[in-house]
Amino acid sequence: MVKHNNVIPGEHFRKHWQNYVKTWFNQPARKTRRRNARQAKAVKIFPRPTAGPLRPVVRGQTLKYNMKVRAGRGFSLEELKAAGIPRKLAPTIGISVDHRRRNRSLEGFQVNVLRLKTYKQKLVVFPRRAGKFKAGDSAAEELANATQVQGPLLPIQREKPTVELVKVTKDLTAVKAYDKLRVERVNVRHVGARAKKAAEAEKEEKK
Repeated sequence: MVKHNNVIPGEHFRKHWQNYVKTWFNQPARKTRRRNARQAKAVKIFPRPTAGPLRPVVRGQTLKYNMKVRAGRGFSLEELKAAGIPRKLAPTIGISVDHRRRNRSLEGFQVNVLRLKTYKQKLVVFPRRAGKFKAGDSAAEELANATQVQGPLLPIQREKPTVELVKVTKDLTAVKAYDKLRVERVNVRHVGARAKKAAEAEKEEKK
């Protein structure tokens, strides 16, 4: 029997653990089902690319992610105008459009305009009805050689940062970086007081 003022032991070892095991026997079948669905979709949307419409290159939001580039929702109206593509034509030739997006950097604007122009050069437009060609449709030779693009459409290239190796010289070791930072911090703190003092001194001189 338990002695003293202790917890009464109540070990529960028979918990029917078999009832709480999560199995995943449908994983291989789901893999096959997804693959079949992708293949069926590719046949259905032929000759369009399997990855869907062309997306712009944008930077992630906030300070944490803005060094990374990724695919955005759609091209802005300014980018389409610069590339010479009408906004109503763009969705019909596989270009996604986002009328709310604004271009806040010239570099990003130029990258996306170049992306649109590259896509435009490689684009093969099939006629709506076989054999009935209209203005803007590709030639019969191009249609014969056209293939469906598998995988990502114009994949986004992420630049790898380069490191420049420099020999450590006496001039570099002579610079006291921490001391300089402390001095500059003091200068920033006293800039207002020093300006006020200089203005007063100049006022006294004029008298």
